[in-house]
Amino acid sequence: MSLFTLKKFTHSLCLLAFSLSIAPTSFSQEALAPQLQPMAQEAAPEQPAQQKTSWWNQAKNETVNIFDHGEMSLMLSGYARHGRNTYTAERIAELNEKAWGLGFSKAIRNKKDNEESIYGLAISDSHFSPQFMAGYAYQWMKPLGDRVEIGLGVTGLLISRVDYFSGAPFPGILPVASIGTRSTKLMAAYIPRISQNKGNGDVLLLFVRIDLN
Repeated sequence: MSLFTLKKFTHSLCLLAFSLSIAPTSFSQEALAPQLQPMAQEAAPEQPAQQKTSWWNQAKNETVNIFDHGEMSLMLSGYARHGRNTYTAERIAELNEKAWGLGFSKAIRNKKDNEESIYGLAISDSHFSPQFMAGYAYQWMKPLGDRVEIGLGVTGLLISRVDYFSGAPFPGILPVASIGTRSTKLMAAYIPRISQNKGNGDVLLLFVRIDLN
C-alpha cells in the first residue's frame, strides 16, 4: 500500500469513527432539547471552534493551488558537470555530460514574493539511460535590477533511475539556484558527493526554464 493510499485510508477511517461517535450524541441532544433549552439560553455563547488543518492537507492544498494558478513553463536540460576533483579524467570521458532532457513546471509567487513550483523532468543520465524526476521546489528570490533576479532554495523530489532500486522512484532533497527574469531563467540543481569515496555524486545539472504564458 502506498503512502498516499495509507493516508487516505486513515483519513476515511477517522471520518467514519467521528461520524459514528456523534450520531448517538446528536440523537440524545434532540430528545433532551425541550428540557435543555432554558439552560442553553442562560449559558454563555460558545466561541467558534478553530479549524485545524493537518500538514498533509496543507501540502495537498498548496500543490493544488500551484497546479491551478501557477504559470506554465518549459524546462530544457542540456548539461551535467561532474566534479573534476571527484572523477578521474578517464572516468569523465566515459560519462555522459550532455544531459539532454525535457520537462514542464508550474510556478507561483507567494505573499513574500518567493517562488514555489512543481515540476516533472526527464533527462539522459550520466550513463546514457533515462532519468525521471518530479517534485516541489521553493526559492527565496532577490531582485538584481528592474528585471533580473536570483533565487536560492531547495527541492524535494522523486527520482527514477535504472541503476538504483531497479527503477523504483526514491526520494531526494537537493539545493537549487536560478538567475534570470521571471519569464526565462538559467537554473541549477546540485547533487553532492554521497560518500568519501570518489566517483559518487558531485554533479551540477544545468537547465533553462522558459515561461509559456
